Amino acid sequence: MKTLTIFRIIAFLEGLSYILLLFVGVPLKYFGNDVTLVKMLGMPHGFLFMAYIAFVIVLRFDNPWFKKHFILIALASIVPFGTFIVEHKLRKLA
Repeated sequence: MKTLTIFRIIAFLEGLSYILLLFVGVPLKYFGNDVTLVKMLGMPHGFLFMAYIAFVIVLRFDNPWFKKHFILIALASIVPFGTFIVEHKLRKLA
């Protein structure tokens, strides 16, 4: 599998874990007093976040599109739905 394809999968999964954590887990934690979902989603989201950032750094050296938009691609992991936009643009490029 190509590095860019793996990155697209990680970007999608990282975005999905972030959305679930932010919009399902956190409300359940604070409004339902149930921390189960936050504990279940927290660790995988952390690993996916680190993998996303690592791939952004690696792909910066191999891909001209990443060099041009490096900061925006890295910041997309912090903004809700940001990684989905990056993944969509990469799908168009591929």
